[in-house]
Amino acid sequence: MRLDDLPRIDFAHLPTPLEHLTALSSLLGGPNVFVKRDDATGLATGGNKTRKLEFLIGEAIERGADTVVTTGAMQSNHARQTAAAASRAGLRCVLLLENRHPIADSTYEVGGNVLLDRILGAEIIELAEGTDLFEAMDICEHQLRESGAEPYLIPIGGSNAVGALGYVDCAVELVEQSESLGVRIDHVVHATASAGTQAGLVAGFAGLESGIPVTGVSAGMPADDLSALVFDLAVKTAEIIGAPGSVTREMIVVDDDHVGPGYGLPTTEMLDAVELVARTEGLLLDPVYTGKAMAGLMAMISDERFDPDDNVVFIHTGGVAGLMAYGSVFDRPPSPS
Repeated sequence: MRLDDLPRIDFAHLPTPLEHLTALSSLLGGPNVFVKRDDATGLATGGNKTRKLEFLIGEAIERGADTVVTTGAMQSNHARQTAAAASRAGLRCVLLLENRHPIADSTYEVGGNVLLDRILGAEIIELAEGTDLFEAMDICEHQLRESGAEPYLIPIGGSNAVGALGYVDCAVELVEQSESLGVRIDHVVHATASAGTQAGLVAGFAGLESGIPVTGVSAGMPADDLSALVFDLAVKTAEIIGAPGSVTREMIVVDDDHVGPGYGLPTTEMLDAVELVARTEGLLLDPVYTGKAMAGLMAMISDERFDPDDNVVFIHTGGVAGLMAYGSVFDRPPSPS
């Protein structure tokens, strides 16, 4: 597959570990659960966006940009990693953050990812809830160009065909680790939201003809809408890597049963999953993405979606910094033992 000749900046600590969660696997009584530690990619507490930013920032520099602009929710993990990548590359960073209030917590607007954004030197422009983020990006780009800057716009989540290349690379990495460890991968499960991670994985596995199925657990969008976005982006990504026609609609599987009341809004199942994984494996998940994705995986295991000897890889897409903005939602009575 075509990756080596594309613009890229080395930011991430790769390959990330592939670890067997033995205690969790035993407790759930299902398949062998492995975790792909993309929370350990390295940029300002890490996360999945770092892989995407290697290609996005590489393209920005190739185009002569001096400023990167991106957008997302107030506690965006993508925004924090973009700010860190821009700092590493010597670029100015402008973040357009939509001021949503999914929880009533005094730390939501100043703690967690927002605190790290400020420490990293990003310029934060707060947008009212419901703002058209695409229009806001266009306006910001126009203003920057008028001021003499050379901006490069990165979409929400870094999720375009360039950003998705980061998860093509992850697919290659997983297949290589599987072969090195002698562990067959039967299924991959991860949180999906802006489509880039899932599209890259699907395109990568398809290009390798690995036959590894991927299930994305939605963090907010209905399955039909998100599946359409993933498919469109996976097709475009496959074309870039020289594997046109390799992605079929049947490869796109999205589970939206664990969104709860909405994006960023806690669910009891998410809280249970975060606490269970922390207390059995010492591994921290986040409340917006990986907590809900793990709740989804646990439900799939309970529903006997996998054979007992299957090897299921859960991709930890990061976001742990967001826990620091959600402290109040974990203030609940202890779960019965």
